Amino acid sequence: MEIGRVSTAMVTPFSSTGEIDYDKTEKLIEHLIANGSDSLVVCGTTGESPTLSVEEKESLFSFTVKTVNKRVPVIAGTGTFSTKETVKLTRMAEQAGADGIMLVAPYYNKPDQKGMYAHFSLVAGETSLPVMLYNIPGRSAVNMLPETLIALSKIPNIRAVKEASGSLDQMVDIISGTDNGFSVYSGDDALALPTLAIGGKGIVSVASHVAGNEMQQMIAAFKEGRTEQAGAMHRALLPLFRSIFSAPNPVMVKYALEKCGVQTGGVRLPLIGMGGKDEAFDKVWENYEKNLHIFN
Repeated sequence: MEIGRVSTAMVTPFSSTGEIDYDKTEKLIEHLIANGSDSLVVCGTTGESPTLSVEEKESLFSFTVKTVNKRVPVIAGTGTFSTKETVKLTRMAEQAGADGIMLVAPYYNKPDQKGMYAHFSLVAGETSLPVMLYNIPGRSAVNMLPETLIALSKIPNIRAVKEASGSLDQMVDIISGTDNGFSVYSGDDALALPTLAIGGKGIVSVASHVAGNEMQQMIAAFKEGRTEQAGAMHRALLPLFRSIFSAPNPVMVKYALEKCGVQTGGVRLPLIGMGGKDEAFDKVWENYEKNLHIFN
């Protein structure tokens, strides 16, 4: 699955009444494509997928695919805690024309390694689309171990993982145990550059909503052997990465998008929006803008 170096886990724009705002969604998609996103993930965690109904997800799959119109790949987040529902959503995504699917480790019910293997292999067998697995123990309460992931990588259409365990050691084990056609992406913005250094492919990012071009420049510098410059870029971006996750995701990135003139509305309960300015984030943003010369 070729999704590029920087894939953006897209927020879901909402209206003032909490409904999906498709006008805002269209503008967001255009902003992301124009600002460094090689591909888009729709209905992922950053898109507040747990609060979206099946009907809303189906609608977002179709709308995003239609709006993108083959300019970049669209990856549909179809993973849930229910294998049956995950299969249903995956079929919807395929029918909508998605280019691939992302399957998060089943959350809340805490399957063991055998259960995760059975879940992912069954879903992969129900679609012809390429599959990206998503390991995020901090949200799912289970860690998909490297040996499980390596075994799953032998299934022909399971071609990538978004690895958000925060463990570079775990990423190394996965990269070492999978073939060259399998791609490891960091699920943590702050580990984008370290992941490249150990052989990873890129980043499935939140910060790329507002810093996609800069992240592309950092990756290009590393790939071209300008490692000192890449390191300086990473250091310039790191405070922004940290601040975007200073509140439950995607509260802060929606706040940051406003600073770029992109309106995406608030968040759905049980998340709570900003309700005003955040002086700490504003200071980080001010410093980030002052350091943009590093990327020129």
